[in-house]
Amino acid sequence: MSGIWGRKIKLSIFGESHGKAIGITIDGLPPGFELDLDFIKKELNRRAPGKNFFSTSRAEEDEFEILSGFFKGRTTGTPFCAVIKNKNTRSEDYEQGLIRPGHADYTGYIRYGGFNDYRGGGHFSGRLTAPLVFAGAVAKQLLGSKDIIIGSHIKSIGGIEDEAFDMVEIDLAKLEKLDRDFPVLDQRKGEKMKEAILSV
Repeated sequence: MSGIWGRKIKLSIFGESHGKAIGITIDGLPPGFELDLDFIKKELNRRAPGKNFFSTSRAEEDEFEILSGFFKGRTTGTPFCAVIKNKNTRSEDYEQGLIRPGHADYTGYIRYGGFNDYRGGGHFSGRLTAPLVFAGAVAKQLLGSKDIIIGSHIKSIGGIEDEAFDMVEIDLAKLEKLDRDFPVLDQRKGEKMKEAILSV
């Protein structure tokens, strides 16, 4: 995940799963843009695991702190940086040298010559999706100010298909009112999908 992405707006995530904090730096935001921090909290809450059988049991509140680039409720135009502190870590569960299939343990070991923090997947943990969701919540607000709406739902799982989007804006508003932990338009199909997941 290392590196910087973007041209007009540049993103860079930092931190490790079991380090003190994770975070993101966003460079290139326009000055004077008013951000809804409650919306960012809501988006992070959607991402947060530990709420159901379908996600990891690790529970983190994902409380963020904005360190720079934000003043009196608006972006300043300078690099915007936010951190999310790690609280729920069990580092003793991770053995050095034990490469887990399906994780980036080996990739991280090769990339950083064995000096990487391997606990909980380190810099390659799913935990690092939190700062990406933070950046996405900022981007959604910027795009929304230009009448561009971003959204998604689960279309199919194991051959069970949800309805397709028809009137996208109306359907996204409908999803807002339904089960946010399992975003489907047809709740009956959603229940069947959950059963299929649990049976596997």
